[in-house]
Parts: sequence; structure tokens; C-alpha cells
Amino acid sequence: MEEQSGTVSAAVREHLRQLCLQEFPCGAGSWNKSRFLPQTCRTHRELIPREEAGSPGEETVEDLLGLVCSPQSPWALLEGSSAEDSFLRQLAIRNPLMVKDDFLYSYFRTLRVVDKKVSLVDKDLLKFPKLEELVLSANQIKEIDAVNLPPTLKVLELYGNVMTSAECLCAHPPPGLQHLGLGHNKLQGPLQSLFVTAEHWPNLVSLDLGFNDLTDLQGMVASLSTLQHLRLLVLQGNPLALVPYYRGFTIDSLAHLCVLDDITVSPNEKHQFRGLHHSGDFLACEAQLVVTIGNIRGVMDSSVLDPEPGPQGPFITYSYYVTYDFMEDEDGKGNEDAEVTEQILKPSASVEQLDEDVPAEVGSPTAPTATTTPKEAEEVAESLSATVSQFPSAELEGSVVSGGSISLPRSVDSVEKLATLRPKLDPRLCPLPGTVLFSTVRKPWTDIIPCNYEMQHTLRDLVALKAFLLAGTIVTIVEEKVLSWPVVAPPVDSPLPAKKGKGEKDKKGKGKAAREDQDMTKMGSKKKKELPKELHQDLPTLRVLGSCLVVLEPLLAGESLVSSLCNFGVIRTLESDRLTLSRLWSLGSPRCQHRWQERTTSRIP
Repeated sequence: MEEQSGTVSAAVREHLRQLCLQEFPCGAGSWNKSRFLPQTCRTHRELIPREEAGSPGEETVEDLLGLVCSPQSPWALLEGSSAEDSFLRQLAIRNPLMVKDDFLYSYFRTLRVVDKKVSLVDKDLLKFPKLEELVLSANQIKEIDAVNLPPTLKVLELYGNVMTSAECLCAHPPPGLQHLGLGHNKLQGPLQSLFVTAEHWPNLVSLDLGFNDLTDLQGMVASLSTLQHLRLLVLQGNPLALVPYYRGFTIDSLAHLCVLDDITVSPNEKHQFRGLHHSGDFLACEAQLVVTIGNIRGVMDSSVLDPEPGPQGPFITYSYYVTYDFMEDEDGKGNEDAEVTEQILKPSASVEQLDEDVPAEVGSPTAPTATTTPKEAEEVAESLSATVSQFPSAELEGSVVSGGSISLPRSVDSVEKLATLRPKLDPRLCPLPGTVLFSTVRKPWTDIIPCNYEMQHTLRDLVALKAFLLAGTIVTIVEEKVLSWPVVAPPVDSPLPAKKGKGEKDKKGKGKAAREDQDMTKMGSKKKKELPKELHQDLPTLRVLGSCLVVLEPLLAGESLVSSLCNFGVIRTLESDRLTLSRLWSLGSPRCQHRWQERTTSRIP
């Protein structure tokens, strides 16, 4: 009868077929048939040595073993094959008549069926009377009928399957099981702690529940404390491991534990966390993560590409800041400090807008590198030290956001509404679903732009936080360009004809005005560039200089700090450096001149 596909026994049968235990050079055939003649045909040759009994066309045992043992042989085992596979092939050459089903069932003490699309543990597994280790990782198992597990099992590994509960294993668990591996499944819910007690696993020494969706730390630890033989435990990767007191509380609650999350429990830790388990009811079930952002380096000063403003403007100012998406804090800090509509697209003093989009500047440049660092058990970003990148002009134009003909409100309820109001908004400035955008304070251009940003996030939805950490955060460098225009004064009435008797007074007034004009002419260029006191501003034009993904998954794996240097891959052009240098010279700063001259000279081939 043909076996059902997707079962453990079918996978074992397929593996044995691939070993070719009954085919050349293994098994019995024309290559060694004289060695396996019936006894009635061999009686008259019993005194003849075995080597002389073979016909000239047959292979010796040594030659056949060489075919399966030599790495260059086409009959060699695949790389990574187990020692059991090698032994069976050699046995099939030395004594192929032994390789029968009964022998195979009794021979195996370890079965590794990994990534074979197994979904069912069938009852044929009970045919292995001496099986002690069963590895069924990276398959598609949802549930297991524990009745079909051999009672001799000591190790059971079910990593990387799709199990949502361990309850099915508790119906008839192997009594002598010492290691249970259920990591990287989908175990969830507070009831899972009921299935890891001494009532079901009295001899358990090692338990791996890592990278599931378990959230009840206190309930889980209470159940694990009944396992008197438990010495090795893995819980990292679960939402419950994101709380700051996780390791200390677990160590203090499980006095016999030797290794937690692959880290040896030291005597100092036991002393440091002594008595913490008595405070379990007072510990908040929330995670705290700190995000810090340092400096931005390598941004080109875009103002060097702009013409000198005339008396009627426009006066152009640039500022730079960093954004990152993160889950909204429980206390609403996301809305308060850095929500996208208030921090990124907040209109300036004026609500007037340009009639046309502002095109991207020619040769517009470089995007900085960011350094992101999470601190204390879960920080996310550190210093942004930027190396810059040249984007194709098409990308630059696509990144420009300018005010259209629609006035933006102060707050927008959703990203979808925002996208409707600003259809040309760069998608990198929109937070991902379930997150909000945080940003640093806007800073003017300098060679090294200091952000000096630090934000603590307090989060109680630990399952959502785990999903966010797996996805990572996107760090973006934004340039904000604002055009300001002088407020047009109301028209001045033409002066009336001078009254009689006032000629001498007018003459003195003209002389005073002439002297004032001369004083103004002697003022430096800095005075000429001063902005008028009354200006109205257009909506800011935003341009994304670069963005990158910061991987946060190490925080789930127990790391307390993630530091990432976000290099956007573009360098500043030599021409832009020359323009900046010229401006520094015109401002008369010898120190800046010397520094920029050295930097420019070093880049000349």
C-alpha cells in the first residue's frame, strides 16, 4: 500500500531510497552474485577461498567500498550526510542481505527529517523501537498526536514549524524526554504555561521556547519552577523577554537554572537579582527602548547653488533633520514630539504657497550617513555620521516636495488623507502602518550637523513591538527648503508740494538723507544680506537626501545595544566643495578656508 505523502514515515522511506542500498555498488547483483549463491550450489566449493570463488567480471569488496567512500566517486554520499547513512551503505556492500526493514527499524536511534514538508507524525513511527532522538525541524507541522511518538524518546525537536499550542504534546508525552525544542513556532496565549509543568515532563532538563509569541512571564516562570531537573532554558525572542527585568526575574525564580538564553547564569547574577521574584506583582509589563541620534556628516550646502537674493526676495533658508519610524508610545509621545504632520510637514508662518513646484537643484547632492544606536537592552539608533551620495536627477526631482495649491491643515488624521492632500509627497516621509514618524530638531547646515537627539519609548503592546523589531526601522535624512518674501508695504501717497517758508528746512533734510545714504554705502556685504524684518513664508519644500533600513532583530536575540552606521553611498562632488570654499573665503574665515582647502586638495587625483 502506498504511503501517504507528507508523513514522517514517507520522508524516511524516501531518504532510504536515495541511499540506493539495493543498487550498485551496494546490494546484491551481477557485480557480486557469486558471494550470495544458495548453499546447495556452494557445497562442492566450500573449501575454495572466497576470493577465488568470484568470477572475473565481479568487483571485490574493497573496490566497492572505495566507490562509496571516495569523495571523487559519483557514488559518494552527498556533503552533510550523517554517519548512519555512511554506515548503512558500507553494510549494504559487506552484507547486503542484512539490510531489511526489520533491521533498519531496530538500527535507527536518531531520525533527522528536516525541511521535508512533513505535516503529519503518523503511527508508523512506532516501528522504531530504539529511537531516542527525533528531529522534525523546518517542516509544516501544526499538531502532533503524541500517541504516535515512541516512548523511548529522549530528545524531540520541532523548531521552525507552525504549532500554535503545546497542548497536543501533553496527551501522551514520552515519559523519559530530556530535551524539548519548540522554538520558532507560533505558540501564543497565557495558557501555554500550563503545558510545561512537571506533570507532563518530569525528567525535562532542557527546554527551548524561543522566538514564539509568549507574553506572560510570571505565569510561565511559575510553571517552569515545577521542573526540578530543568537546567537549560531559552525564552529569548518572545515578547515577554522584552521587559527590562526579564533576565533577573527568571534567574531568581528558577534557582536550579544553569544556562538562560545560551548565557551561563553566574553566581554574581544570582546574588544581584536575589529576591526579585517576590516583587513580580509590582513589575510593569512594558518595554523601554532608548533611541539616540548623534551627528550628520557629508551633506552638501545647497545654498551655494542659489543666486543672491534681490531686494524683493526670495530669501532661501535650508534646514536638515533625521526621521525614523517607531511604534507610538503609550503616553502619546509620538503625537506630541514627532508625528509626521506636525514635525515633518508643519506649515511655516505663512499659508501662501508657490504656484509651481520648485525643481531640484542642479548637482544637488549628497545624502549623509547616519549612525543609529539603541541603548540599554533595546536602543535603536546612535550617531549619524554621514557620507553622502549622488542621486540621479530623476530621483532628485521625484524627491522634491513643494507646496501645491491646497492648504495643509495643522493636523492630519491619517497617512491616507495626507497622501490625498499632498500627492507628490515622497513615500519615504510616510510612516509604515502601525507606526508614527519621529524627527530630530531642524538644524542649519554645517560641516558636521549635531542632532543630539535622545528619546525613550515606553511600550506595552509587546507582541506588536516584536513584529516591529523584526521589520526594523527606516532612518531618513531630510532637507527642508523655505522661501521667504518681503511683505509688500501699502502704496505711499505722492508727496504734497512744499509749503511756503519750508525751503530751508527741506534743504537741511535732503542733506541729512544724503549723509545717511553714504553711511549705508559703507556698510559691508553682510548688512546688505540681512533679511527684511517682515516676511511671509511659503510652505517648506522637502527633499529626501537618503534613507536606509536599520535592522533591530538583534534586540530580540538578547542584544542590549544595536549600533548602525547608515551610509547612503554618495560622495560630495568636488565642484560643490569648491563653491562652498568660495563662499567661506568671501566671508573671510581663514580657519574655514584652510580646512576646506586641505579637504579639497586631498580629493584631487
